[in-house]
Amino acid sequence: MVDIKKILCAVDFSEYSPIVADYANMMAKCSGAKILVLYVAPSLSQYVGFHVPPSSIESFVGEIVTGAEDTMNAFVKEHFEGLDVEGKVVTGYPAEEILGITEDEKCDMVVMGTHGRKGIDRILFGSVAEKVVKSSIAPVLTVRPTD
Repeated sequence: MVDIKKILCAVDFSEYSPIVADYANMMAKCSGAKILVLYVAPSLSQYVGFHVPPSSIESFVGEIVTGAEDTMNAFVKEHFEGLDVEGKVVTGYPAEEILGITEDEKCDMVVMGTHGRKGIDRILFGSVAEKVVKSSIAPVLTVRPTD
């Protein structure tokens, strides 16, 4: 049988994140695993050079991260009570960060939501979940939002 010791739960703090948290909770309770809850804030580094000083962008990203850390603390407290859990906020491209941290932290499973984008939105924004599923070293459980 597969031994799941650490689960990466990727959230975006949307209205669907509590549902993703419920699945990570269930998996952790069944396996006794630790949960690493991850939020990836945008780095905005691609906007350097658009007549916006880098210091302004860095300041803005710093404010996003500070707000995200506060949101993460509240989210973890509300949705993961009684479990061995750690919240982590990083900046970068979501798929790359999720994949890198899964490997670095030796996570045995990834639990994440999908936005179910279709058509032009999917072409323009791609799918973070699809990239993670295709490239992850660990199994990925995707949770599709219900309408």
